[in-house]
Amino acid sequence: MKLATYKDGTRDGQLVVVSRDLSTAHYATGIATRMQQALDDWGFMAPQLQDLYDTLNHGKPRHAFPFDPALCMAPLPRAYQRLTGTAYASHAALLGEGDGDLDVHQAASDALLGAHDHLVCANENLGVDFSAEIAVITGDVPLGASADDALESIRLVMLSNAITLRHARHSVQSQAAASFSPVAVTLDELSDAWDNGSVHLTVQVTWNGRKVGMCDAGTDMTHHFGQIVAHASKTRALLAGTVVSSGTVSNAGFEQNGKTEWPKGYSCIAEKRAMETALDGKATTDFMQFADTVRIEAKGKDGQSVFGAIDQELAPLTLI
Repeated sequence: MKLATYKDGTRDGQLVVVSRDLSTAHYATGIATRMQQALDDWGFMAPQLQDLYDTLNHGKPRHAFPFDPALCMAPLPRAYQRLTGTAYASHAALLGEGDGDLDVHQAASDALLGAHDHLVCANENLGVDFSAEIAVITGDVPLGASADDALESIRLVMLSNAITLRHARHSVQSQAAASFSPVAVTLDELSDAWDNGSVHLTVQVTWNGRKVGMCDAGTDMTHHFGQIVAHASKTRALLAGTVVSSGTVSNAGFEQNGKTEWPKGYSCIAEKRAMETALDGKATTDFMQFADTVRIEAKGKDGQSVFGAIDQELAPLTLI
């Protein structure tokens, strides 16, 4: 099933069930008013939400309405915590960060934006960079969970755009915001695209209307979500409503005829700059500027958008 959170003037918004083709929606009020409620009692509420979802897909609910992604908050607007893993060794290698070992770090969880919310920045000279990522929302994860048990704890999957200020000196300041797709989907909705903790879908990134990224999120995922969540739970339990991101989706380059061939595009600007430096000795691509737009989306085999699109504009603080 597909779930979203509509803006209603409150911090947690209103939980809605969205049809498979993202055309219609229905408030889940009779079951749960907020996403966190559903996560807290998933075993009881998920089957009821699934029934509503099935009814919605067959066009029968009396109170269905057209779905508008612009009205969406993040599917889980206030997470207990947000963690980010280093799931793609190729990304770390390209940027000269780390040695390919799995690392999971705490990320900012107080700025979870909706898919169409403006990306607000006080200074465009801070090296504003987008980052296309896969993210999951967990149920309760016990202390010391195995990778298999951790996989069983995953409730929902979504897309994320993690904004990094590359020129900021301090790690807290460099994590500007994170945005999420209009809908979060259950694992069964992904069908065979969900394989052993990896999402085998092509993540499309468009910057100012120009397609810059076509990266397969599953092909080069070095550490799958079961491993990432298990790593995070080694010394502490995780509460239902924990958001765990993969880190920047990345495809590895390869050698052909003695020459390095780069993948089809990039999921963050820093990758593009690293490629340019490796090839020409100098990076020529600049970071985002005010009024720039970024769109992140993943489509299934049928060509339909799976999560809806993240579609945002970078805006100065004074204009919001």
